[in-house]
Amino acid sequence: MSTIVSSPRSKSGAKKKTEWVPIVLITIAIGFLALIIYIPAINVFYQAFRKGMGPFLANIRQPNFITAVRLTIALAAISVPLNTIFGLCAAWALARKQFRGRTLLLSIIDLPFAISPVVAGLMLVLLYGRNGWFGPALQAADIKIIFAFPGMVLATMFVSLPFVAREVIPVLEEIGPEQEEAASTLGASNWQTFWRVTLPSIRWGLLYGLILTNARAMGEFGAVSVVSGNLAGKTQSLPLFVEEEYKQYATESAYSAAVLLALLAVVTLVVKEIMQRKTRVQDEQE
Repeated sequence: MSTIVSSPRSKSGAKKKTEWVPIVLITIAIGFLALIIYIPAINVFYQAFRKGMGPFLANIRQPNFITAVRLTIALAAISVPLNTIFGLCAAWALARKQFRGRTLLLSIIDLPFAISPVVAGLMLVLLYGRNGWFGPALQAADIKIIFAFPGMVLATMFVSLPFVAREVIPVLEEIGPEQEEAASTLGASNWQTFWRVTLPSIRWGLLYGLILTNARAMGEFGAVSVVSGNLAGKTQSLPLFVEEEYKQYATESAYSAAVLLALLAVVTLVVKEIMQRKTRVQDEQE
């Protein structure tokens, strides 16, 4: 019976090949991220500040820019809480209850992921526009949805709707209903069960859902562009302002607004990190 014994040289060669694989993969990943994210982001900051702080500050003091910032924050301030409440309710119902039409409801929640934002805006126009299904009734009541702030809110809510539900549903399914049932058996009310049992268990999923919802609400362009009319100083959010300034060859102003959008994203990530650390400290103390 013969025994095959690998030589030390062949083992060493195989080990060297194995060691090179992670290095090559990491290099590819870093190169890819550099081309797609890092270099474009750095270029935006360079273009915004290449003539110094003076032009940058002058750009962000423009009345249209300030209005765009206020509109963007207002859109996020309305759409994020409403989508969070909806997402929590939908996630709990889908994770805890089995009912007819459950799969259809899940598909409907995922619809904003699949459909083009421009088509989403067009859908709203066909419903709430002057010639839409609800157009005559809205005109009779002197309510303007399309080409006004309410239409922008609806479009923002549509595109940012699924994130909270989609982040919380897997967490609820994983933890199961046992802890909630035990709390109810011990006499806890529905609110007490949610606040002291359910919410601590889903906090990370909820937090990621909030971050994604906020990021999408502040950065949405397509749907808001269709329903807003893109009127400078009136219905122009920050992403629309960037696009309009760039088209008008006001590139420094466009880059300044892009920098602010990037900083808003950074603030969101910093808040998330602070909340993570605080919660981790509380868990360790308990």
